[in-house]
Formats: sequence, structure tokens, C-alpha cells
Amino acid sequence: MDISTQSDFTENTAELEKPTTKRFLSNGIQSSYDIPVYGLDNGDFYSIHIPAITCISLSFISVLAVIVASFKTKSIKTFFSWTKSERLVVYLALCDGLLNISHALDHTQMIVTKNHVYPKELCTFYAFMLIEFVTAQNLMVSAVAFNVFVLIYFSKDLDFGKYDWHLLLYTFGIPCVGGTLAAIFDKLGPNGYSCYLDKVKGGVTIFFYTTAPLLAVLITNIILYGLTWKRIRSESRRLQNTLGQEVATTRSAIKAGKTMLLFVTAFFIQWWPLSLYGIWQLIAPVPLAVFQFVITFSNVGGVLNGIVYIIIRRRRTKMKQKKTMKKKEFQSIATICDGVKDSST
Repeated sequence: MDISTQSDFTENTAELEKPTTKRFLSNGIQSSYDIPVYGLDNGDFYSIHIPAITCISLSFISVLAVIVASFKTKSIKTFFSWTKSERLVVYLALCDGLLNISHALDHTQMIVTKNHVYPKELCTFYAFMLIEFVTAQNLMVSAVAFNVFVLIYFSKDLDFGKYDWHLLLYTFGIPCVGGTLAAIFDKLGPNGYSCYLDKVKGGVTIFFYTTAPLLAVLITNIILYGLTWKRIRSESRRLQNTLGQEVATTRSAIKAGKTMLLFVTAFFIQWWPLSLYGIWQLIAPVPLAVFQFVITFSNVGGVLNGIVYIIIRRRRTKMKQKKTMKKKEFQSIATICDGVKDSST
């Protein structure tokens, strides 16, 4: 996903300058439709859109694989009885999939027409989809990070409500309201590379819809991740040679916490470049190479989610194998004991 707060087009093709709404308006530019698509005049056009579509395609393939594999191993009828990690994989995959479809259409139309997305209403729709599903993923992973923190520190598993309605209302409702307001106040539109917040009309909205919330989420998740991982390490050492029901419960919570932290790790990998970009563009012009770096990471959410899914499946398989081995060992011991008992009689 190539969300940007990019800039006026300059003769220096290696840098992206910060947009200045007043400067645009003073030159008679009313919206981003009044400025050319970035890259057509300097050869950077395809170097932006081709990598984006490639990453989006890989992400979408991974999304399909995760969804098919998830429902192949378990019934959709029992979906809400799956573990939280298993349900989160599906939710995030759906977010990535829907985002991939709309964003791929966005980039494809620009490549074919070599122009901004028309009609304006279609660009607004693509922008709304971007806000909805990117923000939903950020909020969902934040909810996961907080859930793990509470689980490890207070041994309390947060209730997401029947059919996860608490989680779903929070993660999809907030961005829906935000995107709707941005559309009503005519802040959505082209930004030179795709459809998101119109860089001419957006002004301060761009900062409050992208840079500020993403940095807040990232910093919060880093703090929660660090505190949670520290407690997990200390608890794992303490329980290493301890037995008992309470210990078994704590160990179970630790395993669940480690699994859900995978989603937070994937979040860091996907979004830290965009956070860096947001800070950079507030201080100095951003090199195009940095922006291309952002494109690569922010568009591979489906791939990262797929990796998390594979790790979860492997851990579950190992746990089943250990249980099977313990069961066989117990049966063998029981058989030996029965043999000894029979021989003694």
C-alpha cells in the first residue's frame, strides 16, 4: 500500500517534497486532479506502480491460501469456537484481501490510463477502502497486543463478545466513521500515486489520518510488546521446573501470548517503514528510494499474515505430536504395570 503525504512535483526526480496546501491554492490548484501524475515526466511512473502491483499480487495469493487452508482444516460452522489466533488470522486475511483487490484496481487503472483515477467517485471509493482496511488492521493488532498484555500480567483473557462483535465493531467501526467524514468533507482523492487523501485538499487531515495514528499505534504496541515479552521470559524461567494446576494454566496463557505476539511482530515489519516515512517527510524531503521501500513492506501484509499462519500450524502440530508421544508413553507404562501385576498374582 503506497499511502503518502507526498509532495509537489519538482525537477529533482530523486526527492519528494512536503505538500503545502496554501502553495497549491495560491497557484490556482484546487485538487490533486489539477496536477500531473507523478513519474510520467521523469521515468519513475512504472518504478512506483509495477513493484506495488507485484507485492499486492503476492499478498493476495497468500491471502487465498490462508483462507482456504483455514476452512479446509476446520468447519466454518464452528468458526467462533476456534482459538483467538485462528480467528485473527482469518480476519486479517480478509482485511488484506479486500484491500489488495481495491488497491490493485487503483494501480492498474493508473497504469492503463497513465492518469489519475476517474471518475472522482471511484477514486473516493478506493480511498475509503484504503482507510477502512488499513486502519482496521492497525486497530485489530493493537487490540491483540493489549489482550496479550492483560493475559500475561493479570491472567485475564479479554472477552471479544458474542461473535467477536466487540472487536469487530471497534476495528471496523472507527475507520468507517473516519473514512465517511473524510469523504463528506471532500478530503479523499488522488495523491499522485494512488487514491487516498487528496494531497491538495487534505492538508492537516493527512497528518491526523496517517502519520499521527500510525505512530501512536506503533509506539503503543512496542511498549506493550516489550513489557509482555519481558514478563513471558521471567515467568517461563520461574515455571521451568515447577508442576501443578496453577502452573499449567500459566503455561497455557504464556503459549497463547507467544502465539498472539506473532501478529504484533508482523505489524512491526509491515508498518515501520511508513512510520519512518511519516517522520522523515515532516523534517526533510524524502528520497524516492525510501518511498519505494515503503511500497514493498506495506503491500505484503498478506504474505506476513501467511507466515504467521504457518508458524501457528507448525506449533500446533508439534504440540499434538508431544501429546501423542506422552499418551503412548503412559500406555506403555500402564501395560508394563499390568504385566507385573499379573505375574505377581
